[in-house]
Amino acid sequence: MLSYGFVTASYIAASVLFILSLGGLSGQESAKRAVWYGIAGMAIAVFATIFGPGIGNYWLLVLMVAAGSVIGYMVAKRVEMTEMPQLVAALHSFVGLAAVFIGINAEIERLRVAAARAAGEGAEQFAGFAARVYDKTPIEITFLQIEVVLGVFIGAVTFTGSVVAFGKLAGKVDGKPRQLPGGHMLNAGAALLSFLLAVLYFLYSDNGFASITALLLITALALFIGYHLIMGIGGADMPVVVSMLNSYSGWAAAAIGFTLGNDLLIVTGALVGSSGAILSYIMCKAMNRAFVSVILGGFGGTSGPAMEIEGEQIAIDADGVATALNEADSVIIVPGYGMAVAQAQQSVSELTRKLRAKGKEVRFAIHPVAGRLPGHMNVLLAEARVPYDIVLEMDEINEDFPDTDVVIVIGSNDIVNPAAQDDPNSPIAGMPVLEVWRAKQVFVSKRGQGTGYSGIENPLFYKENTRMFYGDAKKSIDALLPMID
Repeated sequence: MLSYGFVTASYIAASVLFILSLGGLSGQESAKRAVWYGIAGMAIAVFATIFGPGIGNYWLLVLMVAAGSVIGYMVAKRVEMTEMPQLVAALHSFVGLAAVFIGINAEIERLRVAAARAAGEGAEQFAGFAARVYDKTPIEITFLQIEVVLGVFIGAVTFTGSVVAFGKLAGKVDGKPRQLPGGHMLNAGAALLSFLLAVLYFLYSDNGFASITALLLITALALFIGYHLIMGIGGADMPVVVSMLNSYSGWAAAAIGFTLGNDLLIVTGALVGSSGAILSYIMCKAMNRAFVSVILGGFGGTSGPAMEIEGEQIAIDADGVATALNEADSVIIVPGYGMAVAQAQQSVSELTRKLRAKGKEVRFAIHPVAGRLPGHMNVLLAEARVPYDIVLEMDEINEDFPDTDVVIVIGSNDIVNPAAQDDPNSPIAGMPVLEVWRAKQVFVSKRGQGTGYSGIENPLFYKENTRMFYGDAKKSIDALLPMID
């Protein structure tokens, strides 16, 4: 059994490692080291918690840790990089569900302690969390109840919201915005009713049946809000939604920390919650959208008739693309989720190597919301060993397209859509995009003539300097490789 001092020191060390991990994840070069910081911090945190004072039932703890470790290992080995967005969403749901269970359990323990006090019984029958509740003053009990309500509400919203996000990212749920009749008024009504139930929960906190019933009803309403809120958000906003749910899971963890009196959970939850919120803000800014507008309704609807698109999509074969690449001096590659689906990053890396070996300038243009997870494309390119220094963000490379001979767009739609600038009625009007159409030639690697995940038509595909390179992205790029001489 470790002393309180040792546990506190361990928590401080783990917190420092988590901060170093977050800081290191800001750059590709330091990301691998940052991940190890996070692993070490979590290992210290788990060890200090399990062997800290007041902990029992070690056989159950060992069983759960072993089971979780085995399941985590198996999932990590089986999940492809293309499935990382939905895996992250699924993991967020676990944090939310844990917050709900801990909050309800804390309320049960509070009522048990209150009943013992009312009967004049002492604290000797209680251990662990219940013993700490027994020692709390009435004001501290009130704060505990506030923490329970917040933890349960945020956790329930996070749980169902993350499950729906998982379904949309995995293609098991329609990516278009879907809402019940009444739309946002249903969400507002459920939130208001939750607040009223929270008031009743505090007013009747001495009545076990009333307080538990109120808390369970709050949970049910929050589960509905999470489901209906994310169902009403379109596929193009999913990267922001995943980031937002990451923030929610952090605040749920912080609420759990306050409830359990665990300083590390409070610190870690605050780190995750604040970083997720900041990332969501950055991504909304990159999309020229207000955070509230994303939450209240995603892309997929229009504000008026869309601009008519003139021309036709002209296809090109691998020979034509290879000829253009061999004659080009400068090439920019724009990766999107289609590259991830086809697992074409290794082929793209080999194409890059061959082009650079011929003395051509090759760079990558990364939009902040490319793919379905923040940094998705950067991770895939790093996995394929594409040099970090040629992977550039939108603001760094957008002005270079007019001086570029060839642009290859691989599985992207919204982030290269000129309708964002030209059509005020477009669902993505005002969103900053990669201005690839300003290059001399544009080749779009695409599986077919569909509109993509968000369902928005792209005038780029009909422009005179654009040619459609149809087919699976990996097979298409592989067909080019022998022709680059």
